[in-house]
Amino acid sequence: MPMETVEKAYVLDKQIGFVLRRVTQRHTNIFAQMIGDGLTPMQWAVLAKLHEIGQTSQSALGRAVCMDAATVKGTVDRLEARALVARLPDADDRRKLLVDLTPEGRAMTERNLAAAAGITQETLAPLTEDEGRLLFALLQKII
Repeated sequence: MPMETVEKAYVLDKQIGFVLRRVTQRHTNIFAQMIGDGLTPMQWAVLAKLHEIGQTSQSALGRAVCMDAATVKGTVDRLEARALVARLPDADDRRKLLVDLTPEGRAMTERNLAAAAGITQETLAPLTEDEGRLLFALLQKII
């Protein structure tokens, strides 16, 4: 394809990655407005997943929230410094540590669950209910 044709064919605003980044920015801004407590979306993901599944190994937690090992470690470190999670020895394998919510972390998570559900609703507010379901289904199909 001649370079001139390629240049005309590529319009940034029509690229899926660019549009997804803009949607992510919108979602992140809504998150910041609706979730207090100085939490980042990644920290919230860890707290919410621990609330959902209970204590688990750091590596299993990383897989559950789609974070690489270094990212989940840093996120858990920051949450542990805030006394929202704790690393506990595994009764079955003393070499292994499990991550769990502290009472403070559980309280914070439960306090923010309704707001967290509202973030998705607000992100999808420009869409009808059917469009929102379709968008979610299509995005799930890509991953």
